Amino acid sequence: MAVHAASLETIHAVVEEVSQVVIGQTPLIQKLLIALLADGHVLLEGAPGLAKTQLISALGKATGGSFRRIQLLPDLMPSDVTGTLIYHPEEHQFQMQKGPILDTHFLLADEINRTPPKVQAAFLQAMQEREVTIGTQTFPLFDPFIVLATQNPIEEEGTYPLPEAQLDRFLFKLIVEYPDAVDELRMLDMPVLDRRDPLSDMQVVTSPEQLIALREDIKGTIHVSEQIKRYIVAIARATRYPERVAGLQDLRGRIRLGASPRGGTMNLRKACRVHAWMQGRTYVMPDDVKAIAPDVLRHRLILDLRAEREGLGPEEVVRWILEKVEIP
Repeated sequence: MAVHAASLETIHAVVEEVSQVVIGQTPLIQKLLIALLADGHVLLEGAPGLAKTQLISALGKATGGSFRRIQLLPDLMPSDVTGTLIYHPEEHQFQMQKGPILDTHFLLADEINRTPPKVQAAFLQAMQEREVTIGTQTFPLFDPFIVLATQNPIEEEGTYPLPEAQLDRFLFKLIVEYPDAVDELRMLDMPVLDRRDPLSDMQVVTSPEQLIALREDIKGTIHVSEQIKRYIVAIARATRYPERVAGLQDLRGRIRLGASPRGGTMNLRKACRVHAWMQGRTYVMPDDVKAIAPDVLRHRLILDLRAEREGLGPEEVVRWILEKVEIP
């Protein structure tokens, strides 16, 4: 069965539309769409001034989805995210005041590591179960629904590192890089970027309903062979037991926590399916796994202090694992 050309053209059109207002970030835009079509969430790490908010807002507009932004601060409460029940004495009853998480497709959690753990935890149920419980009532979230959380790569005073349980809820951790010199020069020649609302001329390319249909179609039509499944499992297990893989013995004792079956194995498979589809194929290849694995794994590896002292980071560990794990 061939990949539906019209659907693929639609996604490429979304990339093109967003690229008109976010310059030099085409690979990042493509990976955000992979996460969206894989029904996952994304942790974005990058310095200020790299148009992360504009990128996510533009993605929402091009796909016909709604966009909300929460600036996460130390004094924020969980109810500021999810909503709360407010008592009205004149009516002798509680009324629901919805939080921003309940009425959006794209939720930007800006600087998530600046808010305390109790607020970070408010995202957990929503990200995993796609619903929020307030009092005795449970409210379903929009579909599609994606949390895009940003954090500054420089650890500063007043930040709260995300716990492992929350990190595991993110399909990808993506690094937002600076644009190259050519793209930075292009920015100076684009009047649209000087407008108060640079997104005003953007076109709606698709709809949330079309994205849902496409997501389900990819699940059912993109084939993952037994060979690829074994390859994915071997990579995930190498993050837990590196000493069992030829050439990775030096990593023994340097990885304190590897990728879980849910966070590593399952997420890698579903992201690889979308990556293969975006390449115009109906089957997953080892190259899809290698292309996606760093984004799925980099935030799931907790390294030992010895690795940190040696200057060994998750990026190097994942690269090493991909070099040494053999394709079955």
